[in-house]
Amino acid sequence: MTYQVLARKWRPRDFQSLIGQDHVVRALTHALQHQRLHHAYLFTGTRGVGKTTIARILAKALNCVGPDGQGGITATPCNACRVCSAIDAGRFVDYIEMDAASNRGVDEMTQLLERAIYAPVDARVKVYTIDEVHMLTTHAFNAMLKTLEEPPDFVKFILATTDPQKIPVTVLSRCLQFNLKQVTPQAIAQRLGQIAQAEQVEAEPAALQAVARAARGSMRDALSLLDQAIAYSGGRVDAQAVDQMLGAIDSTLLVQLLDALLERDAARLLALADAMAERSLSFAQALRDLASLLHRITRRMPMSGAWRSGSRPTRCSCTTRSRCMGATTWAWRRTNTRDSR
Repeated sequence: MTYQVLARKWRPRDFQSLIGQDHVVRALTHALQHQRLHHAYLFTGTRGVGKTTIARILAKALNCVGPDGQGGITATPCNACRVCSAIDAGRFVDYIEMDAASNRGVDEMTQLLERAIYAPVDARVKVYTIDEVHMLTTHAFNAMLKTLEEPPDFVKFILATTDPQKIPVTVLSRCLQFNLKQVTPQAIAQRLGQIAQAEQVEAEPAALQAVARAARGSMRDALSLLDQAIAYSGGRVDAQAVDQMLGAIDSTLLVQLLDALLERDAARLLALADAMAERSLSFAQALRDLASLLHRITRRMPMSGAWRSGSRPTRCSCTTRSRCMGATTWAWRRTNTRDSR
């Protein structure tokens, strides 16, 4: 049997299994329960947070017939009837997904709208999902305005985009808009642990937390990285292997960079940069890790009057190093301020 990647195998199939989008789930669940359904929805958010997934779940909720074939609109699709199975498999005739990046012209939009006036073949509601809708041309947006405002009773439009600023306000005003949040690293790590256990893969919590941070809010990216980590580590996902795979920056190196910056030692900074280049470490990731380290240090600094007045703190309990990391932070800020003048 062909291997199915984790991002597809563990794609949520109902609202209960969605991670980090409780505000959207609550609104859609109540709308389905009370039959207060809008004719056009717009889901916005960064990649991998569940826009298309929610569109598919909503399509199943609108058309599910239940295991006995007698069901109606529901907030909990059964995932067992022929309609739910066909939508999950991508072969349901009345659920149409269109990629606006490759079908962005007015001709493609006109063809879609001409088909929308016909009643569904095998469904209660015909659902059109337009992904990356911001890629449509201005003429294509104008062509869909009238139908988007007053579609037939049996048609629902679901628009998804990563860049809502590019969508005309005339389209935004015709849609019910939901902004999907980035998933927190804690929620991602918890979900990855559940998936690893179900896949019978041994995974260290520290390794899963590193993967969750590297995903930067995207559940899909996290699952792809977990797939990569399983292959890289040979079945046992440990923190050291994940750090090597991600090119993670050792905290010792970050401290050395801060020390060299404090001492204004350009030669040492260049030597550290050369060492990072030899190890193929990401400079962009190093800057993000440095910012995160400095943020953690400043949060633990005692907010004394001397600190607020700008004088150098003489002691800090945030570390046992001989050189106080709080003083390092202070010097870094003072150096950065002087250099920017």
